[in-house]
This record gives sequence, C-alpha cells and structure tokens, in this order.
Amino acid sequence: MALKTRHWDRLGNGGLTFTELGFGTAPLGNLYKAISEEEARATLDAAWDGGVRYYDTAPLYGLGLAETRLNPFLRGKPRSDYVLSSKVGRLIQHCAPEHRAGVGKWFDVPLRREHYDYSYDGVMRSFEHSFARLGVDQIDILYVHDLCIFSHGSKEASDTRIEEFFGARGYDAMISLRDQGLIKAIGGGVNEWEVCQTLAERGDFDLFLLAGRYTLLEQDALDGFLPLCEARGIGIVTGGPYNSGILATGAKPGAYYNYEAAPKDILDRVSAIEDVCRDHGVRLVDAAFQFPLLHPAHVAVIPGGQRASETADNLQAAQAEIPGAFWADLKTRGLMREDAPT
Repeated sequence: MALKTRHWDRLGNGGLTFTELGFGTAPLGNLYKAISEEEARATLDAAWDGGVRYYDTAPLYGLGLAETRLNPFLRGKPRSDYVLSSKVGRLIQHCAPEHRAGVGKWFDVPLRREHYDYSYDGVMRSFEHSFARLGVDQIDILYVHDLCIFSHGSKEASDTRIEEFFGARGYDAMISLRDQGLIKAIGGGVNEWEVCQTLAERGDFDLFLLAGRYTLLEQDALDGFLPLCEARGIGIVTGGPYNSGILATGAKPGAYYNYEAAPKDILDRVSAIEDVCRDHGVRLVDAAFQFPLLHPAHVAVIPGGQRASETADNLQAAQAEIPGAFWADLKTRGLMREDAPT
C-alpha cells in the first residue's frame, strides 16, 4: 500500500506534497548512542523503499552529522521526488575537545560546538552551511529552530531569543530567501506551541514543526494555536508523536516521556489509553501516529529511527486504520479532549 500524501500550497507557488509519514533525522546524528554509517544508510533506504518522501534535518543533529549522512543518500535521488527541510538559529563551529557540545547526548560526532545566532547574517550563513553538508541544490523548507523555553532555560531567555530573531533580522533573512524562490516555505521548529503561536502572530509563517505538543497525551494546542493555523492556512508537521517513546513502548518501567523517565501520572494515563487500545484491537503506536493527522492543519508526522526495523514499525503505523469508536471511547473515558478532531 502506498503512503498517503497531503498537498500544501498556502502561497500559490505550487506548494509541496508531503507523505504523511516523514523522516526525522535527529536519531541519525547518533542521538543517545552511536550507529554506523551502514546502519544509518540502511535505515534511510528502508524509509525510501517504503515510500517516505519528506526528510527533515538540522545542523544541530549530531552537530552536522545528520546532514552529512543525508548527503550520499539524497545525491542519487531525483530532486523533484522528495521534500527536504532544515533549520537555522545555530552555527556549528569547530572546537577543542573540551568544548564539544552535547556530551552525553550526541555520541561519536565531530568536535563541534553550537553557537546560537538568530541574526540576518547568522541565518544566511547557516543556510549556506547546510547546503555544503547536504550537497543538494534545493532546500524546500527552512525552520527557525528552538526559540523555546526547553532550549533556552526560561521564558525570559526564550523571549530574548525571539526578540533577537525579529530585531536582528533573522526573520527578514528567511522572508528574503522565500521571496527569491530559494526556499518554498518558512516556519519554526519548536518544542512549545505557545512559542509557535507567538511567531505566527508576529510574522508570516507557512509551516510549523511542533515537537510532542499535539499527541494522544497533549492537546492544549487546541486552545488557540491550531485554530489560528487553520484560519491562516498554516501547515503543521508533528515531530515526536510518541512523546519521546512512551506512546510507542507503552507504560512499562523505564519508559521515556519528554526525554526523561515518565512520571507516575503519565504512566497511569498511558496505561489507561492502552486499556482502550486492547478493547478495540488497536496498537498504541498506530493510534499515536494517526492522531495528529486527524487535525485538518496537519501535513505530516515525522518520527525518527536509528534502525531499519524502527522504520518498518513507522511504516506500519502510517498505514493503520483506526476505528472511529476507538477515538469516541477515549473521549468518553476522559482520555482525550472533546474538541479534538477525530
């Protein structure tokens, strides 16, 4: 069965066609553990062979490693056959071993450190550096990356970075690249919907890659952000649909939620959702993948993977059919917001 696609064309420039299942490349940057070049390529090949045609990356992922691993994979593919996004906001710089970024998070990666730069020059330099690492002739979407509390430590720090992005004209750089036709869309890749809403209210954005904030466990983005996107024709890509793992593994000991061990209240909630899954013969991971796509603003879901077997699981989830009674039962049991589109 071919993967379903969704076409987005907010600007009337021909738009982009996304496969509902995209590929998030953070794990290919040796996130939490190192994998070989052969394993990385096998995972990418499995995605392509399964029909995946949207690939998202960032300079941060493996401090450049994810982009360089995409390079030989994409080189032989017809450029019109896939959608590619990368991000700006950090410059990746060579450094001494004692200054290497992401120790304990990125493994067996080059000696690099990250330097936040949301200025006009910083955006343009990051864009050029991504071209060099990727070896492609076209990047379709450019997201401003991590203007959020999760990345910067506090709301005050997040607000400062947002002001830098607009005041130091990083936003203007992205608009210029789009106006010149060098990219087809601009957006934000962020961990918090509130930040996405702030950006949408202040600028002319096309797409948002929202990580882990509209899932089976979290639907607060319905309070204002997602209705705003619907009204403006802004597309949504959901990253982290499994909330760092627990919606794929279930509520087992050691399950991860938001990059940390899941607390008891989350374990209990997922366990209750699993009860509904059993009642309807639905795999938890299938429901977690399919849920965001029920919202009309969504164009794709991009779980990551480090192994071909994980890609196979994602392909299965992307093609699953979930009965309407399952969603209705979640709402009846108070496990999903009543206003969540199903």
